[in-house]
Amino acid sequence: MRSAAASRRPIFLLSPADCNGKRAQLIANPAAGFDLARRLHSRAGAPLGDVFAFVSGLYFRGKLAYARAFASQPDGIMVITPSDGLRHPDTRIKPADLRRYAAVSIETTNECYRKPLERDLSVLARRLDRDTPVVLLGSLATDKYLEVLRPMLGASLRFPLDFIGLGDMSRGSILLRRAGEGRELKYAVVGDSKLSRAKR
Repeated sequence: MRSAAASRRPIFLLSPADCNGKRAQLIANPAAGFDLARRLHSRAGAPLGDVFAFVSGLYFRGKLAYARAFASQPDGIMVITPSDGLRHPDTRIKPADLRRYAAVSIETTNECYRKPLERDLSVLARRLDRDTPVVLLGSLATDKYLEVLRPMLGASLRFPLDFIGLGDMSRGSILLRRAGEGRELKYAVVGDSKLSRAKR
């Protein structure tokens, strides 16, 4: 495995926020008066990345900050969504989009989730350079991402080694710290034996 510094600048795939939680319900409430909620309810909408960072908290905020620090440009960050495939974090969404995401179960047997993701992964795979890593900033604990990602991305799909054995809060803290320090993590090919401990 090559170090991150020796490889090409990565493309990052960010796993989605839980759109059914209390913070999602809060920001989707038209009576909410804070700035991000007002932007979400405006005609222009609010950036997907900002909304998911609010909904998810530290973990997604860390994923987004880290990806912005180390991604290839301009299309080096994509968010996995429950029903719209891959979307750039600057994509504007509205409350109806958030409600639609909340209604879709992220399961590989659910075509509303799987088909749009496969569509966009196919486009991504066709434009990948041979040596460009695609780093999943998300969980390996279930197959809801890997069953779709691995067949289409193969050995390009990577995972941060420092994530092994850590919970979401710890991962978010590491990502924020590394982004602030400008120190990229090392990645392993998904399927490497070193990652077996991460699937728990």
